Amino acid sequence: MEIALTPMEFALRARRLYAESEAVVDGDLRFTYAQFFDRCDRWSTALQDLGVIPGDRVAYIAPNTHSHLEGYYAVPQIGAVLVPINYRLLSQDFEYIINHSGAKVVCVHPDYIESIDNIRDKLADVKHFVALEGTIKNWIDYEKALASHSPCFDPSEIKESDLITINYTSGTTARPKGVMITHRNAYMNAIGTLVHHYLEPGDRYLWTLPMFHANGWTFTWINTARGMTNVCLRKVEPERIFDLIKDEQITMFCAAPTVLISIANAPEDMRINVPRGVRLFTAGAPPAAATIEMIERELGWELTHVYGLTETAPLITFCELRPEHKNLSLSDRSQIKARQGVELVSSGELRVVDDEGNEVPKDGETLGEIIVRGNVVMRGYYNDPEATNGAIRDGWFYSGDAAVVHPDGYAEIRDRFKDVIISGGENISSVEVEGCLLHHPGVQEVAVVGMPHEKWGESPHAFIVLREGVNATEIELQHYVRDNLAHFKMPQWVTFVEELPKTATGKIQKFVLRSGKAGITRQ
Repeated sequence: MEIALTPMEFALRARRLYAESEAVVDGDLRFTYAQFFDRCDRWSTALQDLGVIPGDRVAYIAPNTHSHLEGYYAVPQIGAVLVPINYRLLSQDFEYIINHSGAKVVCVHPDYIESIDNIRDKLADVKHFVALEGTIKNWIDYEKALASHSPCFDPSEIKESDLITINYTSGTTARPKGVMITHRNAYMNAIGTLVHHYLEPGDRYLWTLPMFHANGWTFTWINTARGMTNVCLRKVEPERIFDLIKDEQITMFCAAPTVLISIANAPEDMRINVPRGVRLFTAGAPPAAATIEMIERELGWELTHVYGLTETAPLITFCELRPEHKNLSLSDRSQIKARQGVELVSSGELRVVDDEGNEVPKDGETLGEIIVRGNVVMRGYYNDPEATNGAIRDGWFYSGDAAVVHPDGYAEIRDRFKDVIISGGENISSVEVEGCLLHHPGVQEVAVVGMPHEKWGESPHAFIVLREGVNATEIELQHYVRDNLAHFKMPQWVTFVEELPKTATGKIQKFVLRSGKAGITRQ
């Protein structure tokens, strides 16, 4: 008899093998796997009593908490569909996503209940509102619901083609789109990650990455597959991260490059006695080689660059080091690690193609678009066949990422196509210019965007956060780029800012910089 490929199989195994192991740490709360799954099962029973049936959507708006993690098991194991929502959105965004997904139940952390109360009368399909912490008027008390229900829920048959989540894109240029991820998608992504990255039951994972972001890159389920400990982090702050790494003996975490930069540039006193050898994944934006080098040199951590999209469940490549890379200098090895790399064994096929659909030569220069097909590609966009047909053509998902392929077969993203700067007919990679500037000793963070130019059509504009106590001038930084890259890639303008606009997952919002609405002024 065939068994569906689903992350819920990881939970069955963990219940047997890791029942007494520590599953979750959330502040003062600590749960073993037996206790964690008892809570998940009780919430499954409660959801069924609320009328949730297979296929129904259950939305969550919460930071990285134990109750949020419980939703990744309690909801799908009864055949329902989890809708994790970016908690940093505005009320009108919540309204759109909740209504578009057709969620029957909305589970909310207290910090965001006011935002939902403000639109409650506009959420016609929602039958039940659940407060994940505390007792709040007109909201179901999550903990009381768990206490009043047994763990004996009515199991539902799960097909691997069933949806496990609907994950909404950021919607920076249009309405957010609901990415439909199946049980098979999530399972294959988890298995591929485990093939390429060794994890074991003694590992302790710190939740720096938002769980809502592509299901925490499926570490919501990967950690259970290996019987690891989940250490929750409700707010990303360098001091708190260092404290938890030391106090909870963290061995693994994931973070976007901007989070890595904040960690690497934290004051020296925060980093005292921080253990070396911590492993971490970075993705979400192409990391600069300088950032990778800084993390590995300054902290002695082992960084792995992975790449994917929400639409690919999410990981499709892994920049694995080959034997010949291990003898390189740290600087040269960081250049390799900054590439997106090669496909995971489970993710399917990746190509970089030109406008005619032909694969680009492996010369490290010719630009093409990354397209993928295989086990991790989404079913499509929820209730949006037009967008689905635009993104998936002839069985291939078109990523919108502009990349080259090196002679060794490793892909390297040069930009999003929408962020490629065309200046005087020359293509300029904003990622390349950013990487150059991050090597300057005075630059902590940088974002480069194309801005209108009378002569060249558009030219690079660099927005820069300087390191504390360091001074640098516009001319100095322009000359630095000019000395290290082709002259036409030099930023025509440099703006010094205190911080860059970012999404909840740490991606820099370049559209805000281009629009001039970032609340910054030219200096």
